[in-house]
Amino acid sequence: MSDMHLIQGIRAKDIRSEPIRAGFGRGLVEAARRSEDVVGICADLTDSTKMGDFAKAFPERFIEAGIAEQNIATVGAGLAALGKVPFVTSYAAFSPGRNWEQIRTTACLNDRPVKFVGSHAGLSVGPDGATHQVLEDIALMRVMPNMKVFAPCDSVEAEKITLAMATDPQPNYMRLAREATPIITTGKTPFEIGKAQIFHEGSDLTIIATGTMTYHALIAADMLKKDNIHAEVIHVATIKPLDEKTILASIKKTGLVLTAEEGQIAGGLGGAIAELTAEKYPILMRRIGMKDHFGESGDPSELFEHFGLTATHIALVAHQLLEKKR
Repeated sequence: MSDMHLIQGIRAKDIRSEPIRAGFGRGLVEAARRSEDVVGICADLTDSTKMGDFAKAFPERFIEAGIAEQNIATVGAGLAALGKVPFVTSYAAFSPGRNWEQIRTTACLNDRPVKFVGSHAGLSVGPDGATHQVLEDIALMRVMPNMKVFAPCDSVEAEKITLAMATDPQPNYMRLAREATPIITTGKTPFEIGKAQIFHEGSDLTIIATGTMTYHALIAADMLKKDNIHAEVIHVATIKPLDEKTILASIKKTGLVLTAEEGQIAGGLGGAIAELTAEKYPILMRRIGMKDHFGESGDPSELFEHFGLTATHIALVAHQLLEKKR
């Protein structure tokens, strides 16, 4: 994994962790320093979404819109029409959960570069329960014409994605987890819009992961190696547009594919890979994620275990896939 400039000691119990949204906060401040056109709009969740540092550094470019998610989408589209680069933040439960129609009509239909950032996405919201554990946002935004969709694996990558979003000419959506997530990448780890990265090379099967699940996929690859199974781990930070070339090359090499995501497999990353393989390279595959089920209230680690979103479960399903192939 060192050739991809990942950190050493990913399996260490004391691995440094940080909320992914913290990287977004740093990236937004830096993006604003680089361009006076960058503006911020929030729906009464400035501290939670990590837009607070931007609001303090650039108060003249910050709009606190209050609890009005439909409004932040339309205001963002209006500012984009005037040449600004608006970053619009709220909980993913409310944006895009509540304002999907406004995003569709005002930002995407007009192809305006509004940057939507949905924080507190996935099961890791934990005790807040099913109402706030948005698991459908990737599917909601991936289906939208002109929209690019991102899910960083850690705070370091979130910072890079934020800077890339600031210069991208189209609407963007980035999902952020609430809880601290292990930092597995470095400043030298590559990121490019529309490019998947092979974080671990292998030949027996391909594990394709996004967001918080990439860490678990790497741990699973280490587990499988002890059983003389060499898994290739591909991190997909850009779910749309999908890096078909890298993904197809890997699955043609290994002959098996397993996807992992902290969201609904229907329409999410798993759905995207299933669509790709069905059309261009039919192959035996399995999808790990939420299977037509809402989340529940509980500690994030308990929920990941309950719904099978752990490295151990990924390794188990990998064994099952290999056995079925044999």
